[in-house]
Amino acid sequence: MPSQTLNNEQLSLKVETNDAWIRSRTGIISRRVIGEGETLTSLCCQAGKEAIDMAGWEPDSIDLIILATSTPDDLFGTAPQIQALLGASNAVAFDLTAACSGFLFTLITASQFLKNGSMQRALVIGADQLSSWVDWNDRRTCILFGDGAGAVAIEATSPEKCGLLGFKIKSDGSRGDCLNLRQEASHLPLTEGRTYQKGEFSPINMNGQEVYKFAVREVPAILENLLKTTDTDPQSLDWLLLHQANQRILDAVADRFSIPHQKVLSNLANYGNTSAATIPLMLDEAVKDGRVKPNHLIATSGFGAGLSWGAALIRWQGPL
Repeated sequence: MPSQTLNNEQLSLKVETNDAWIRSRTGIISRRVIGEGETLTSLCCQAGKEAIDMAGWEPDSIDLIILATSTPDDLFGTAPQIQALLGASNAVAFDLTAACSGFLFTLITASQFLKNGSMQRALVIGADQLSSWVDWNDRRTCILFGDGAGAVAIEATSPEKCGLLGFKIKSDGSRGDCLNLRQEASHLPLTEGRTYQKGEFSPINMNGQEVYKFAVREVPAILENLLKTTDTDPQSLDWLLLHQANQRILDAVADRFSIPHQKVLSNLANYGNTSAATIPLMLDEAVKDGRVKPNHLIATSGFGAGLSWGAALIRWQGPL
């Protein structure tokens, strides 16, 4: 996580809001913001190194690195720089963009390389720096987002030990206007009779009410589909791990399946919505504090811009 914390009271000095208003609508108390001397790449490298160390791997044993991000330090791709800084000289590295669904989509993508036998070890990173792209004068959006990076190390194993028990992923571009970060159409003179479009982006634009309705409708539906497909009783789940967007969404999904709220992993109060980083950050925290243990069954779902959403059923193995 970035070292710089911005709590609700501090944010209220910038925009017309207050701690009680933000907490009641989102569950967020504070968030982290990348400051001077920090970059998204540096956070990714820190997260990646911790995951590699927890797995007990040497960096040159990694075959694949995928970075899920919508805010790369380099639009041509940040993953190759991370590969070099980690010393993972034998890994192919690339970025994948799917906004808040990014980590889940990336985990599933990497798993397919392992399951088909073409690769053995992969490092999956979810990271975003949304502080660079919010309008800090728009209290509807600036209160929601934070920066961060999380990583998970996964490796190929036998089918009977596979921890990814099933998944579903979906997209609906017809609803993409609900949440976007679009390039601006700013055309400038180039030569006589010719113009070019300057590379600029508008701040994050979100219809919060529509995104909320989308999440509380589609996330339970895709989870229900996945649980039926895998013949899994919701009551057998040890944990529900959702994208950390809004506490009301987390509670609504849990209530839909009669899952006790104490089984819903949540840390958004301290970090806000870190987009592709929320799921791995929460998983890392819960593994390190002992809540998530080997053989625990976890239902997870990511959802967000695109619109995109998905779900996966995971049997947590821990280091093999």
